[in-house]
Amino acid sequence: MKNLIIVESPTKARTIENFLGKDYTVIASKGHIRDLPKSSFGIKVEGQVFIPEYRVSRDHSKVVKEIKDLAKKSDQVYIATDEDREGEAIGYHIAKAIGADPVEVPRIVFHEITKKAIDHSLKNPRKIDMASVDAQQARRLLDRIVGYKLSPLIASKIQKGLSAGRVQSAALKIVVDREREIKAFVPVEYWSVDALFDKTIESILVEFEGEKISKMTIGASDRAKSIESTLKSQSYKVEKIDKRQRKTSANPPFMTSTLQQTASSMLGFSPRKTMIVAQTLYEGVQTDQGTMGVITYMRTDSLNIAQEAIDGARDLIGKNYGDKYLPSKPKYYKSKSKGAQEAHEAIRPTILSFTPQIARGFLKPDELKLYTLIYNRFIASQMTDAIFESQSIIFASKSGKFKATGRRLVFDGFYKVLGSSDKDKLLPELKEGQDVELSELKANQHFTEPPSRYSEASLIKKLESLEIGRPSTYAPTVSLLTARNYIEIEKKQLIPTEIAFKVIEMLEEHFKDIVNSDFTAKLEEELDEVAEGSKDWQKVLWEFYNPFIQEIENGKKNIKSQKVAIPTGEKCPECGEELLRRKGRYGEFIACSGFPKCKYTQNVDGSPKEKKVLPTLEGVACPECGSGIVERKSRRGKFYGCSAYPKCKFISTYEPTNKKCPADGCGYIMAKRTFRKKEIYECIKCKHREDA
Repeated sequence: MKNLIIVESPTKARTIENFLGKDYTVIASKGHIRDLPKSSFGIKVEGQVFIPEYRVSRDHSKVVKEIKDLAKKSDQVYIATDEDREGEAIGYHIAKAIGADPVEVPRIVFHEITKKAIDHSLKNPRKIDMASVDAQQARRLLDRIVGYKLSPLIASKIQKGLSAGRVQSAALKIVVDREREIKAFVPVEYWSVDALFDKTIESILVEFEGEKISKMTIGASDRAKSIESTLKSQSYKVEKIDKRQRKTSANPPFMTSTLQQTASSMLGFSPRKTMIVAQTLYEGVQTDQGTMGVITYMRTDSLNIAQEAIDGARDLIGKNYGDKYLPSKPKYYKSKSKGAQEAHEAIRPTILSFTPQIARGFLKPDELKLYTLIYNRFIASQMTDAIFESQSIIFASKSGKFKATGRRLVFDGFYKVLGSSDKDKLLPELKEGQDVELSELKANQHFTEPPSRYSEASLIKKLESLEIGRPSTYAPTVSLLTARNYIEIEKKQLIPTEIAFKVIEMLEEHFKDIVNSDFTAKLEEELDEVAEGSKDWQKVLWEFYNPFIQEIENGKKNIKSQKVAIPTGEKCPECGEELLRRKGRYGEFIACSGFPKCKYTQNVDGSPKEKKVLPTLEGVACPECGSGIVERKSRRGKFYGCSAYPKCKFISTYEPTNKKCPADGCGYIMAKRTFRKKEIYECIKCKHREDA
């Protein structure tokens, strides 16, 4: 019997094919094979009914033909796309493209790509979930409506090339609002009175002449200096010593948003990079047991864990760490998100025996870093609490009281796996009533700080808390804001550009719902209701579309042009497009109207804008053109490139050297890198390796 299994990804196809016999053929659709056309609106609106005009894209026509041919020759066809709305919709379109009834074609699903999971799914096929397909279609059409109707209006009123989006614009408003807070912030002065007892014990004033002293109590220098003068001349005793134990629980296993946030703070990964690496770990990598997926599906908002995985983690904890690290009962977690799909699982390792130590010999450096993060977080989530002892000492005089605090780790619990970055701050052993020496006392001036800008990770956390978007949308949303030049990233901080303020101001005045987080979150709830089968997707679309199109028509007539670029009448020397006079964060400048395709700029006086000259690597020539090699930085990290860019596009992620590759017929330059904790030379072209 011939069986055909259709998935989205070639890597996923290869991994699954490894588990199955000669009776199975696995082919990848390479993502969506049908979508709305790129060059037109692609939605017919007849009355209150929306008819999407799906097309097979030109770059997918070959694979669609191949799938059709294989389907005709097969006795049974299975659709095995990812188990989320996007995957369900891809499966629906595959069925349509091969001429099958989407309601009848067998659908298999799995949270992990292992032999056991694949075998189980083949024994338990289901049908395509049309409610999930409808929810995905509704989201796709909503985004198309906003993009195709609002973006041209913004471009015509402000600047060519601008865009708006249902989730994108709500996220941008959050970044802009934070920048407004920072600009409007007025620092407030406050003072603290700090003391040092017995030359080592740092303390802070908490009470003076019967008045409790909090952070903002002392607002002026005169009072601070007066308190300092009074307390300096007094003697001190230990009035009270307090020791308490408190437990700290492990965090739950990762879901998409928390994985992106933690990978950003601990590994320096962008959300996009995190998802790319996680996708590889899910779809299949080489392990000591063959090629298979080593983590569960990475787009999830669920904290549910399969009982089998919990039992496996508990067995491992008991065996490797002992009973004192194993709770008497398993730990179960539940997502706080109202729309969480609890039938899915949290992100966890699929093979507990494939430890990070073993994985070191199989995974690439970035894969290993992320896999270790996921593996350890999951194991720690099933371990006992850590126990800390908090300590506090009150030092008292006639007029004032000072407090010193410390803590120590009594039992490491889950920190046994994760490690603790917090160092113990131990207070000396003292007795109540004991005299202490005042070694130092000083009044210190402080000012309140403005709120910090969002990072990619903290913006995702904010979007999640407001329930804007879903796991699959977080990383693309942040990447889109950068790609559209609405935000710049400096030292991991998101800084909105001038054009971002203009766009948000216009949307706030004329399209309030588009930038209203509550409205966007409500739409997400309605999409969840569609996925649950309790709401009609056409009704959701019409309720949004009808008032929105009226706002668009009003905007065309009533919104005044706010263009921030003035034509100069001159042509760009690089591409021939018109040069425009623009305003930026650092003043006026001349730029090409063809931006972002052409990035030519010059100063207002006609002189070229100064470009940073990067030093070249000494003695290393570009193998393509002979120019120097320079070290550059991008959002993905450090890399090396030709100094003659863009004429020469040579790049390397490892540091090139002047050493030539000794492999027969090669002679290309070799790079220096670390491989399995060892310095090696590797040919940039043929990958020949030798010890450094």
